[in-house]
Order: sequence, then structure tokens, then C-alpha cells
Amino acid sequence: MPSPLITIAIPSFNQGRFLNEALASIFSQEILVEVFVLDAGSSDNSLAIINKWANKLAGWRSYSDEGQAAAINEGIANGRAPYVCWLNSDDFYLPNGLLKMVSELDKNPDASAIYGRTWNMRQKSEGRRPAWVEAFDEHRLALRCIISQPGTLIRRNAWEAVGGVDSQMQMCMDYDLWWRLYKQIGPLLFFDDFVAVNREHASTKTNTRRRDHYREAIATVRRYYGHAPLKWWLAQPYAVWFKSIL
Repeated sequence: MPSPLITIAIPSFNQGRFLNEALASIFSQEILVEVFVLDAGSSDNSLAIINKWANKLAGWRSYSDEGQAAAINEGIANGRAPYVCWLNSDDFYLPNGLLKMVSELDKNPDASAIYGRTWNMRQKSEGRRPAWVEAFDEHRLALRCIISQPGTLIRRNAWEAVGGVDSQMQMCMDYDLWWRLYKQIGPLLFFDDFVAVNREHASTKTNTRRRDHYREAIATVRRYYGHAPLKWWLAQPYAVWFKSIL
């Protein structure tokens, strides 16, 4: 039996209304994957969705855990494929999104990771708008996160070299990971094509914990860039206070 090319971790908690679409988007890809669902003890219909897909999953569990980052590390550690990623249970891949990223990484053997463009979507009836994604540049990364997590794919050896995501982080573990991959291995490779959809809704941590998200992001920039550019301080009132009441 052919070996899987990608290990995908799916951290989830009470996201049953989205989980089925996330899993369907993975298993409709024409590429061999191994998928681990790390459910944190959901009380909604998540277990019914997981059981629906159980025969395709490489593994799953449902009990209280130490948070999203720890669950991501657990899922990827359980796998063996040469490429790794995680998909939050409220996001989903576009057709052939994974295959496109694997193909680009295969063409660029020196790249530790690749990232493509993604769409942001609230309600399907409202359509989609492009997430803010740019070609890699250290200064631009210091101004904002220019990499959209659902559109990323990482070589396992690079993931293991940097130790995966920081399990102590709650909000910006992806932003921190991009910095560590860059600092320890080299720039991430930008791929100019849409590969995934990032779903925006009221219950995301970004929306419900804006102040925490901003604080952790600023600390991340300081850690790897040396200081937080003025932009962070100018934008903070809008991002934390004004946007929360819109």
C-alpha cells in the first residue's frame, strides 16, 4: 500500500457544524493523506461527524487536552508522512489545494515550507474575500502575519527541527512558527494560487479574545524581530476595541 504524503492534524472543540466540511475537503483531494482528529471533549455533534469519517481517519480521540497547540503537535507526531500541516476544524481546502502545494514543494527542495493564498469567508451567501497574503519578507512579516495558516504545508524534517508549534501559546502559535522556521532554516516559499478557505465567525478565538491575540502577536514580533514596529501600536485600538463592536 502506498505511503501517505501528508500528515494532517485537526484540532477541534465543539465545531461539529463545520467539521464535516473540513473532513470532506481533505478526503476529496487526489492525494494520499493520513488524518488525525484531536477533539478536546466536544459536547455537540462532533463525535457523530468523527464516526461518520472514522474508517478514513488514521486516528482520533475525544477528551480534554492541554490546548490547540499541544493537540496539533500530538496529531503530527502520530504520523509518518514527509509533509505535515494542520487544518482547524472550521476551515477547509479548495479542490487540489494540497496537491498544488506538494507539487510546488517538490520543485523547490530547499524550501522548508510553502504557503499559498486563501480566502476569508463569513457566510457562504456573503461570498469570499482574499486573506492578506504576501511573498515572504522579514520586514513585512514583522508588520503583520502575511501567511495564512490553512494555506501552508511544511516538510516534516523542518517541523521536527524547530519542535513544532509552541504548546505554551494560545493565540499566535502559527505566527510564532513562521518566525522560527525562517530564523532557523530560511524563508518560507510563497505560492501564488488559492488553496484553502479560512472561515470567520463570531466564536473564533481571534474574535472572542482580541486583546490576548494582540498581546501575544506583539510579544512574538519583539522576540524575533527585536522590536514591535509602530504599526502595531497605531492599529491596536481598532483591532482590539473598535473592531469588537462592529
